[in-house]
Amino acid sequence: MSDNAISGHYQSGNLEQRLSAALLQDGVDPMRPTIKDLTPYDQFHGRGLEATNELTSKLEINAGDQLLDVGSGIGGPARYFADRFKCIVTGIDLTEEFCSVARELTKRVGLQDDVTFHVGNALQMPFADASFAGAYSMNVSMNIADKTGLYREIHRVLQPGGWLALSELAKGPGEEMTYPTPWAATAASSFLATPADTRSNLEECGFTIESFEDASEKVIEYGKRARRMVEQGQKPPHRAVQLIHGEGATEAMKNTSRGVAEARIVPIEVICRKI
Repeated sequence: MSDNAISGHYQSGNLEQRLSAALLQDGVDPMRPTIKDLTPYDQFHGRGLEATNELTSKLEINAGDQLLDVGSGIGGPARYFADRFKCIVTGIDLTEEFCSVARELTKRVGLQDDVTFHVGNALQMPFADASFAGAYSMNVSMNIADKTGLYREIHRVLQPGGWLALSELAKGPGEEMTYPTPWAATAASSFLATPADTRSNLEECGFTIESFEDASEKVIEYGKRARRMVEQGQKPPHRAVQLIHGEGATEAMKNTSRGVAEARIVPIEVICRKI
């Protein structure tokens, strides 16, 4: 599967305009949003900001730390980390439109000196060895077939003792997934590894596992809360999939929810460290 095929799944050409329209519907000036205004849309991973908050509670982050966001999307987590911890975040993503919108939103919230974004392949990152104190990747590896290549490259750019946090979807023991999903239109661009293989691959690449959690119950409960909000006439807390995929979002989200409920996929959250 080519890089263009992967990025094409996410790239629409009018993402910034659609986000501006969504913010206006929320009563927000698109040119002057706050980080809080953007969080329903710019946290493009399972459980959105809630998952990002939980992730940070497990990490050691100091002001001035250089962090790497692998698969940075439109930059929500990168801006969150930089704002909360006063650290410097570098994002890399395969999708050019994501990086363009990420840069623009970062300017609008005044964090352009602390957060930068690069268009590139996570298997060949343009960063020197031992550049970062920590790295994270949220719902990204499902599009990458070469998992050991990904983990080796992250290991290379981390400083000795640096941490890596992953929030991903793994292959479960149930039946094969039904597509489309938020990360793939068909099975041809979906590369799921089992939790056991994920652990083994990380260790093979020089990481020691500090925590490894099956987050299925948290994802299911989050989905129930979001549905209750909609039933009560409110907007759901996580609207990033709708923003990115438009009319195709409903089917993609239903397939994902079904996949978790039927153990076709397993949400996992992993903290590990470079040996």
